[in-house]
Amino acid sequence: MLFCHSQPESYHQHSASYIREALAPFLKNEEARLMAESGAKRSPFQYILCAATSPAVKQQEETLTYLNQGQSYEIRMLNRKLVEYTDISSKYVKSIVRVVFHDRRLQYMEHQQLEGWRWNRPGDRILDLDIPLSVGILEPRSHPLHLNTIEFLWDPVKNASVFIQVNCISTEFTPRKHGGEKGVPFRIQVDTFTTNEHGEYMEHVHSSSCQVKVFKPKGADRKLKTDREKIDKKAPQDREKYQSSHETTLLKECSPWPDALNLTSHSSSSTPSPVYHSSPASCSFTDGNCSPNQQGELYMPGCADHLLPSSSPQDIQQWLQRHRFSPFSRLFSSFSGADLLRMSREDLIQICGPADGIRLFNTMKGRCIQPRLTIYVCQQQARNQLPIKQVAVDIYHALYLEELTVVDLSEKIAMLYSITPQQITHIYRQKPTGIHILVSDEMVQNFREEASFIISTIRDENTDGYHIVLK
Repeated sequence: MLFCHSQPESYHQHSASYIREALAPFLKNEEARLMAESGAKRSPFQYILCAATSPAVKQQEETLTYLNQGQSYEIRMLNRKLVEYTDISSKYVKSIVRVVFHDRRLQYMEHQQLEGWRWNRPGDRILDLDIPLSVGILEPRSHPLHLNTIEFLWDPVKNASVFIQVNCISTEFTPRKHGGEKGVPFRIQVDTFTTNEHGEYMEHVHSSSCQVKVFKPKGADRKLKTDREKIDKKAPQDREKYQSSHETTLLKECSPWPDALNLTSHSSSSTPSPVYHSSPASCSFTDGNCSPNQQGELYMPGCADHLLPSSSPQDIQQWLQRHRFSPFSRLFSSFSGADLLRMSREDLIQICGPADGIRLFNTMKGRCIQPRLTIYVCQQQARNQLPIKQVAVDIYHALYLEELTVVDLSEKIAMLYSITPQQITHIYRQKPTGIHILVSDEMVQNFREEASFIISTIRDENTDGYHIVLK
């Protein structure tokens, strides 16, 4: 499905000037370095965040950019193929944009920090994509379990502009003391992949990132103004110690984020999401009802990928990488799954330290974040197809909701029926009087814990979708 605006001819005709304009603030300072690197292989991509850098950053330090919470900021996706030849075999490339912690300490605790934010801000995302303003992107996706990540395809020949919104602020992850706490810095990172021989976007080609801080609305503008006034008051010889402020921020090349490849392979699977466009599994609908192809109990998301006693040392190394324990890879290089599982919580704390030791222990034991709501559903067709002489036994399936929203409920029902969430047109609640009430987020929030429902489906004659009725 295409989510892109048609671009005017001038956009393509003047792409080279578009690149020069975006990079103009940096060309003067980096000309010598680029000339020195002219003999080396250079990355084909360049990413520009259209937000001003702070002037209160000393020379030789990384740039710092201030953003306003919820405001749309453009990231220009540039391909140097327009000005110098590079070999990109696939027509499209996939870019994954994420907001992550800059501090290493918080990176180790990322999962716990993001889950805490999810509980405090139910239904919200850390990173959103402003589709109406974005240009030249295809198939944008945002997975409901990855609140800080978005991904999309784009044509490297034509360039693209993607507008993002960061909905968290830096002080939300700072321990509360007496007010005036200093907010933690984030990183905006872009990882780009091209297709392999199987047509999957698994071949990493480029990654770059920049450091940002996010303030409440208008706070970034005030902070930038304060920094400029502070630098202007300094003596000329002191001002030379600080970087010049630029109107745009150049993302610096970096290593790929550890979870990027894992997320890419995960998004290539059939896991549904609000904007996922894969081919649904076959599902037979008869008499307005549907039976899923798989009758097994649904598993709780995030509980997969358990550590097994039979895991080899090579499997352990891959498992440590996937769960962001790479600093301890050498330490556990000869450990099998059984060796690691024999270790107690105290052993791991002594070896890895309190924070990482506790996180590693919880991850090893497969401790999952508890769902916010559990409901049980039974398919009406299964009730009506029992032989007359057989005792009727209703078979219910458990649905675990991490977000109390209609979107999350639709996804869980779609997983049960082996269809995509897009095929569910509406969800209704049928009252004893027979009336159908449209289910809203507010209604989901008022569902009782472990409430039971009987599900029936009604085919939507106008589309290929279905109406879900909860009785």
